[in-house]
Amino acid sequence: MKKLGFSRIEVLTALQAAKYLKKSNISDQINYKNILLLRHYITVSGKIIPKRLNHLTTKRQRYITKAIKNARLMSFLPFVRLSSY
Repeated sequence: MKKLGFSRIEVLTALQAAKYLKKSNISDQINYKNILLLRHYITVSGKIIPKRLNHLTTKRQRYITKAIKNARLMSFLPFVRLSSY
């Protein structure tokens, strides 16, 4: 079996954020300016966590992905995390 590349902690925080989104109204929460929410759906290296790991619906995953990409373009989120040497 191939290793996924996501740590258990990253997946758990994404699952907790997904549970939070299920209880709330989607149009109010998912926005490119809501950085605290979007950070739960990206890894430490900056990758977007896939739908099969964070258990979002297809529609919500699409909204999250678009919001993360918009936040990256507006420089609210980094594209990649630079490693410290």
